[in-house]
Amino acid sequence: MKRRRFLQQISGLLAALGLAETEWLSLGNPYYQALAQSNSRKLALLIGINQYPQSSALGGCVTDVELQTELLINRFGFAASDILTLTEEQASKKFIENAFLDHLGKQAKPGDVVIFHFSGYGTRVNLGTGIFQNAIVPVDEGKESEAYLLEETLLLLLRSLPTNRVTAVLDTSYYHSRELKPSGLRIRTRPELSLATLQIEELELIQQLKTKISPINNPLILNATSEPNQQAGELLFSNWSAGLFTYALTQYLWETTPAKTIQILLSHVGSSMYKLGGKQQLSLLSEQKNPQNSLIVDYFPIDNFRAVGIVKAIEDDSKTFKLWLGGLPPQVLENYGVNSRLSLDTGEELIVKSRSGLIAKAQFTNKEIIKLPQVGQIVKEAIRVLPRNLHVNVALDQGLERIERVDATSAFSAISRIANIITTEESADYVFGKVAQIPSRYGLFSLGGELIINTVGEVGEAVKVAVQRLTPKFSTLLASKLWQLTENEGTSLLPVRVTLETVNNIVPRVVMIRDTLGNTSIDNTYQIPSNPGTTIPKVAVGSRLQYGIENLSDRPIYLMLVALNNNQSAFAFYPWEVFPATDIPSKPQLREILIPPGKSLKIPNNQPIPGWLVPTRSTFCEHQIILSTAPFKETLTALAIAKPTTDQQAISPLINPLEVSQALLQDLHNASKVKTDINITANDAYILDVNNWASLNFSFQVI
Repeated sequence: MKRRRFLQQISGLLAALGLAETEWLSLGNPYYQALAQSNSRKLALLIGINQYPQSSALGGCVTDVELQTELLINRFGFAASDILTLTEEQASKKFIENAFLDHLGKQAKPGDVVIFHFSGYGTRVNLGTGIFQNAIVPVDEGKESEAYLLEETLLLLLRSLPTNRVTAVLDTSYYHSRELKPSGLRIRTRPELSLATLQIEELELIQQLKTKISPINNPLILNATSEPNQQAGELLFSNWSAGLFTYALTQYLWETTPAKTIQILLSHVGSSMYKLGGKQQLSLLSEQKNPQNSLIVDYFPIDNFRAVGIVKAIEDDSKTFKLWLGGLPPQVLENYGVNSRLSLDTGEELIVKSRSGLIAKAQFTNKEIIKLPQVGQIVKEAIRVLPRNLHVNVALDQGLERIERVDATSAFSAISRIANIITTEESADYVFGKVAQIPSRYGLFSLGGELIINTVGEVGEAVKVAVQRLTPKFSTLLASKLWQLTENEGTSLLPVRVTLETVNNIVPRVVMIRDTLGNTSIDNTYQIPSNPGTTIPKVAVGSRLQYGIENLSDRPIYLMLVALNNNQSAFAFYPWEVFPATDIPSKPQLREILIPPGKSLKIPNNQPIPGWLVPTRSTFCEHQIILSTAPFKETLTALAIAKPTTDQQAISPLINPLEVSQALLQDLHNASKVKTDINITANDAYILDVNNWASLNFSFQVI
């Protein structure tokens, strides 16, 4: 198709939509600029649709396009003119196909980087064969029964590009469940089309594409789901939304480095999605051999400059700076306090004065400015401020009756210091609702609708009684929320590396490696042979696990480990002191775990059989290794109320998880010793300096 014809077709389509070409350009679409450049080395086509004419509105698809755009320009070095975005009414089937053929197909050369992204509804269609096929839904759904784009056609479009560096990100799903279960996510699946036919034009396009398949092109396709019955969800924040998959993916790409592999990316993103939304997991599709062993930079051309965001605009006569913070983990972003500090590469620091969603307003901490920042300049985390008055945010399931909602609100008000019903300015952590098929029983659910084990009450239980019964569980959930907010693998300036291994055999096998350096690239994620291609690392029942911690800094560091399993029970590492039989103190004591500069340590080192035995049943485990430049005095005091075990290096249940988590953050606060000119009192917030702590997450599935 000639470019002139394509431009004429766009004009015709715009006319049909009632839009002038100037309006198209005013929407920020850089397509016309892209046509003028014939030697583009990095091309992208990004599609996001919130408003469908016949389906309920989505909320995060356009945000997904913004997240990808900022990443491509400011982290991958794409030219804005080489990124074509089709959003809302622009994203018709005809526009998508023609933009694909012309913007990507006519410009891509061997070796070029091409990225395609779609956020919107997916569905399944019956083409009369009785077999349903997956399809993405353009904006012109319902205008004709054929207004969909088959997954087969999309794959052919991708494979027709003459380059071996093609990546597609599909934040949608195809299975529509008729079961209504409590959920805190908006689902991107539309009911299936019972019968449809392919138009002649579509058949001709498919045949044409089959003749253009490039022998060097095996695209890497990242899907938001890994199973046919999984559904892609949107995170609902206080005043904005984003795709769970897109946010987790783009956020990790901001904090990672070129040395990492695709498998490490899958592990990080999969763990983040699991913790936020339940069982939805991304999947990787490719005809290449072992694509997960490729480096991230082979498909995502990131540089070495990790960041949490950029300077978006300069306002108020260069006194205020508008920052975009898409590189912060979502749970951290939602609780990122005013007075947090971000650093520029010049060494200057900006202090956050306000934040709304991904956008923060900041000012210089020093009035004597050496050099003003530039729009697009990256910012890194320097000091994290977290409010002390945090609680578990609970959404009420829409299936609850009015009287049930009233009773639940009243019951939660009695435990407001631990758990609260969300307001319009808060995002949910969990959902309180009815158990399916048993309306008179209440339980607690993840945002993705997965029932949390051991939270269901008896038949006939009153709502208020259910909330009271769950209060201890909410205390544990708040504890885990607090320690999750310390995670800073991508921003910590304390150089450490931690390796998780199975030690059943003579030669230990690496499960995963986490480090703050960003340069580890081999043996980072071990998958047991029966689960190839999975995203969350798997560990077999009966395995013994051991951590190796390397202190790569010039300072001594102290270690703490806290953990959570999928029934939301909390655990911790208890290193009890060992005393001679003749010198046993009256009260058992816990000892600090100290790692000298440049030294390594293994935990547990309980010879002759080292390691912790993993649970004897399937479960999801989440370990948080927290390292600090100062002792964990407050934490050890809170832990010491536990009864000592015969195992001097046990990982055991936490009796008082909330008190331990609060003490842990207080210890990190004390280690940071931030000057009081930050204009905030220690009674209001925890103030943490990235030079003084590192918090690394290890999430894995026991099967």
